[in-house]
Amino acid sequence: MNTLEEALGIRLLNRTTRSVFPTEAGQRLLERLAPALSDIRLAIAEVDELRDSPSGTLRINAPAPAVDHFICPLVFDFMDTYREVKIEVISDAAVIDIVEQGFDAGVRFGRQLAQDMIALPLGPALRYAIVASPDYIKRHGQPQVPHDLVSHDCIKRRFPGGTLVTWRFADGNGEIEISPTGRLTVSSAHNELQAALAGRGIAHVFDDYAKPYVQGGQLVELLSDWSPVLPHWFLYYPNRRLPSAAMRAFLDYMRSYDWQTRT
Repeated sequence: MNTLEEALGIRLLNRTTRSVFPTEAGQRLLERLAPALSDIRLAIAEVDELRDSPSGTLRINAPAPAVDHFICPLVFDFMDTYREVKIEVISDAAVIDIVEQGFDAGVRFGRQLAQDMIALPLGPALRYAIVASPDYIKRHGQPQVPHDLVSHDCIKRRFPGGTLVTWRFADGNGEIEISPTGRLTVSSAHNELQAALAGRGIAHVFDDYAKPYVQGGQLVELLSDWSPVLPHWFLYYPNRRLPSAAMRAFLDYMRSYDWQTRT
């Protein structure tokens, strides 16, 4: 890049000790070169087809719960089959442009995606579990209906964008939404579960997180009859004309993956 800047006689990147970002000239050059760069990627992908087995690097962006319970099991088994493929998994709940950030695929909750993306369901349907420790229930009692939660110490969770997670319930008459109240607010499901195990209050986490502790007796599930049916996680990727051989192998592997043996 330094050689190109010297040849053009203009700065293309602004550099600091912590970041590198394009100047106006650099951004304009990148926009003009984007079609050519896309053609280069496609040409490389076509050549890659001549390999006996897929290779290269896949980068996947996904929220922590999807990474913990779906992406990691899938990736670990995939790597046993495709030993020449490298995979980078980034745990991130923020909404980003995966193409701009250099990711091959992302994972989000539901189908709220850009129109130029293809989405595939990832894993089985989801459900939330409301859980608390036996000690907390002994001290504070057990809620019988969702509205009882307003008098309990609920463990709140805040999204990266700043909004608090609302708790949703459903019965035969429709849905109920609760804004939890409590003294403790955390930013991850792991910390919310940790607080519940310590008897700090009632947690609202994906069932996959809570299940081992409910089965082991460290937590008790509450209001299970009020748990609504939730959308799947969806893996999404750009609607490109020719994904890489490694990406296609990963998608084929995901479509045929037996989640029942992993859950």
